Amino acid sequence: MQFHHHGYVSGDPRVQPPAGVGLDRPEELPGEVDVLIVGSGPAGMIAAAQLAQFPNVVTRVVERRPGRLEVGQADGIQARSVETFQAFGFAGRITEEAYRITEMAFWKPDPENPKNIVRAARAPDDPTGISEFPHLIVNQARVLDYFAEAARNAPARLVPDYGYEFVGLEVSEGAERPVAVTLRSTSGADEGAERTVRAKYVIGCDGARSKVRESIGRELAGDRANHAWGVMDVLAETDFPDIRTKCAIQSHDGGSILHIPREGNHLFRMYVDLGEISEEDHGSVRSTTQEEVEARANRILHPYTLTVKHVAWRSVYEVGHRLTDKFDDVPEDLVGARTPRVFITGDACHTHSAKAGQGMNVSMQDGWNIAWKIGHVLDGRADEALLDTYSAERRVIAQDLIDFDRKWSSLMAAKPEELDDPSELEDFYVKTAEFPAGLMTQYQPSMITGSDAHQERATGFPVGKRFKSNAVTRVCDGNPVHLGHHHRADGRWRIYAFADRPRAGEPSKATDFAEWIAGSPESPVVARTPEDRDIDAWFDVKVIYQQDHTGVDLGSVPRAYLPKVGPYELVDYEKVYAADPADDIFEARGIDRDGAIVVVRPDHYVATVLPLRATGELAAFFAGVFTP
Repeated sequence: MQFHHHGYVSGDPRVQPPAGVGLDRPEELPGEVDVLIVGSGPAGMIAAAQLAQFPNVVTRVVERRPGRLEVGQADGIQARSVETFQAFGFAGRITEEAYRITEMAFWKPDPENPKNIVRAARAPDDPTGISEFPHLIVNQARVLDYFAEAARNAPARLVPDYGYEFVGLEVSEGAERPVAVTLRSTSGADEGAERTVRAKYVIGCDGARSKVRESIGRELAGDRANHAWGVMDVLAETDFPDIRTKCAIQSHDGGSILHIPREGNHLFRMYVDLGEISEEDHGSVRSTTQEEVEARANRILHPYTLTVKHVAWRSVYEVGHRLTDKFDDVPEDLVGARTPRVFITGDACHTHSAKAGQGMNVSMQDGWNIAWKIGHVLDGRADEALLDTYSAERRVIAQDLIDFDRKWSSLMAAKPEELDDPSELEDFYVKTAEFPAGLMTQYQPSMITGSDAHQERATGFPVGKRFKSNAVTRVCDGNPVHLGHHHRADGRWRIYAFADRPRAGEPSKATDFAEWIAGSPESPVVARTPEDRDIDAWFDVKVIYQQDHTGVDLGSVPRAYLPKVGPYELVDYEKVYAADPADDIFEARGIDRDGAIVVVRPDHYVATVLPLRATGELAAFFAGVFTP
């Protein structure tokens, strides 16, 4: 964490200095804003935390509840999400309070006595080490608290406006703020009163029954699996031995349970199979009582018993897989001809079962994806064409998720004897670990994702996939660090220069690249960075040398990799790294020993891989992203 470069900081360094709209932020919701976020769920709050890093953008979040969420429904936090938390500055703190999943136990009918269940297998949660970040369980409310803190501590000092319900909107192109949003007060002296807020853009994060989605004419289309589940967060007395281990439990004739321990040691969640429901059910299964769910759970757990002492939260739901045709308000035939003004995220545009633990995780990536793009457009960095990439990128991911969830849900609901192989469930869990961890997302070529023409230069950083971090050594102090963990959610693009074989100070491609990136009028850093901002305000350029840190002389490192920042023009020494001899990043990530450039988007995804001498291609890439 860096601070002091604007002067001595004696307080909490996570609180950034206010700037722009954060200097005199009005408490009351104004009548005109740049971005209006509807809903303070995971997608809404990550979007708020990201946009709060753009201090000249007026962003407000409206929420119909009178205050913060106290009991959330989602709880599974995949590795990609924890990686995202790192970018927003709270991965360590939330990990400390969360339950960490390290393995999963699979229980099946005892072959000798099928009425009883026995543990049949254990599977590691991350068998191949796909991420250095853990798989966590923590209440959704706490996730929202941390994002709220990040937004509140950011330069724009963003906090939600509680007590406002979305009623409808109208878009009138030509106006400076073309979206007129009608809101209704849900509490206080003005309860029931309506008002209009005009915005340049609206982000709908208001759930599966989204009124924002309805207002732009989008519909969730798909199917139901005609299978119901009862879910409960409970404190209970039980003799089931794996009560503090994640479990998939399949009984002979009572159905299945997905069991998930919760944070805090005593609480746990159970998804209890309530069986098939008829087409004529019309939702009546949702009236299933808690006593019925507990009775079904005990039948599945036999010979073990479960006595519930306290219910923190419960629900009954039917598995459904639904998706909208597009995630913004522009018809397909008008893409490129009309600017999208209204966007939908999370459950507003895709729904699926909760058992794969993807709802909150995918929603957060939706929110981050659209937020940094809107920030770029409103900050004057990028053309509005950038906004077309949101729906194009995220709808494909949602469809992949629904396809995965159909398979996982069907396996969880199947009786053991119905499976082709007795170990099919646990085999699927292990083989597909990378997908639910959130690490298989790969964006297709676009204005912000290049081709893989030079992929051989860094095979471990596939273009379009998230930047997979690796250990390196920070040269200035010899500290071992993870390179990707310094990629904060500050809206900047990262340009990693992986040096060729010569040492710092010797003639090399890395030295030539440094001279170009710092001095050429074609360089994106020179051509795009505003004159009144630090040289690294929009682009974070780092170098990684092949030698260990003792072989890198900081005095010989080109100035491009040691920029002066802040009002006192202090050198930033934390942009020069060396390969860790125990875990060489060049070897681990397949980086060509002749060097490479790896460009990473503000949301961690690899945008392009190039040779060190491909400065023309680098300039052309950013010319397609940034405005002149």
